[in-house]
Amino acid sequence: MKDISGKLVLVTGGASGIGRLMALDFARRGGRVAVWDISAPALRALEKEAAAEGLSITGMGCDISGRDAVYRRAKALVKKLGPVDILVNNAGVVSGKTLLETPDEKIEKTIQVNVLPLFWTAKAFLPSMLERNSGHIVTVASAAGLIGVRGLADYCASKFAAVGFDESLRMELRRMKSAVKTTVICPFFIDTGMFAGVKTRFPLLLPVMQPRYAVRRIVKAVLNKRKRLIIPPFAGTILLLRLFPLGFLDAVADFFGISHAMDEFKGRNGGKG
Repeated sequence: MKDISGKLVLVTGGASGIGRLMALDFARRGGRVAVWDISAPALRALEKEAAAEGLSITGMGCDISGRDAVYRRAKALVKKLGPVDILVNNAGVVSGKTLLETPDEKIEKTIQVNVLPLFWTAKAFLPSMLERNSGHIVTVASAAGLIGVRGLADYCASKFAAVGFDESLRMELRRMKSAVKTTVICPFFIDTGMFAGVKTRFPLLLPVMQPRYAVRRIVKAVLNKRKRLIIPPFAGTILLLRLFPLGFLDAVADFFGISHAMDEFKGRNGGKG
C-alpha cells in the first residue's frame, strides 16, 4: 500500500460531498492536501474542520470549467506547496433531465466541468510527474460511464469520456514506461444529495451507497494503485453484458431498474433546474 506521508494530494471539487471526505481521509493518512472548489464558504468550513483535527488541508478557490483559471491556480499551487503527487479529478455536476428537457447551457456546463478539466489538470501537473517518474492521476468517473441511463444523456456522455480519458492516458504512460499511475473510479449512485431521489430496484446488489463507505473503497484503491474500481462489484457485470446483443443489455437494464433510476430524481436543488 502506498505511503502518502508528506505527499501533496490535490482534490478538485473537494469542499463538499465525497470530495470533502476524500480530502479528510488523505489528510488523516499523513498527506498534505490541497482542495480546489468554487465555493469559498465551503472551503473555509473544510479548512476549519481540518484544523480542529490538526490536519493539513489548504483550500483554494477555482472554477475548473475555465482553462486559464486552472493553469493559473496550478502555478500558484506549485509555488506555494510544491509539486502535486496525487491528482484527484473529482469535481462534477449533473442536470438529471432527458435530452430534450436539458437546456443547452446545462449540457455545455456538464462538459465544461466533468470533461475538459481532466485535460487541463493533467497538462498542468503531469509534466512534473513525468520528470520525477512518480505520481498518480485519479479520475472519478461513474458507473454511468459504463452504461447509458435515461435522464443522464449529458452526464453519461461526460463519464464515458472520463473513462476513455483514463484508459488513453494509461496507455500513453505504459508506452513511455513511466512509473506514473492512473486509477479510474466508477461508482453506482452515492447518497451525497447530488443524486437525491434516485431509486434502485435491488438495493442488495445495487445499493445507493453511503458516502463514507464509497470513500473508504476509493482511497484504498488509490493507495493500492488499482487501475480501476467499480463499486458495488455487481455493477462490473455491465462490462460482461456488453458481449451480448444490445437488446439483451436493454432488457437487463429494465429488469434491474437502471432504466427507471432517474424517474424521481430531484438532486441537490430539488429538481428546480
